[in-house]
Amino acid sequence: MNILIKPIITEKATAQSEDENVYAFEVVRTANKVEIKKAVEEFYGVSVESVRTAIVPAKFQTKYTKAGLVRGRKSAYKKAMVKVAGGETIDLYGNI
Repeated sequence: MNILIKPIITEKATAQSEDENVYAFEVVRTANKVEIKKAVEEFYGVSVESVRTAIVPAKFQTKYTKAGLVRGRKSAYKKAMVKVAGGETIDLYGNI
């Protein structure tokens, strides 16, 4: 189970999960769609209809703090949008 890193919980991802049964996950960059589909089906016990992937590029960030200007870099990652079959849901908040 080294394929799924963590679920992505944002306003947009939550809206998609409620409206369209599409859940977003951060995955390992070397994983392909078939491996992601098998991992989600095995871990959450649901049937997956489709998987879409995207590589989110790295971004440079600048923050203005009390200590002054802080510059950093957010690393790139691979995101998978998984569409679950109708009538099934994934409980992302059950493990918390």
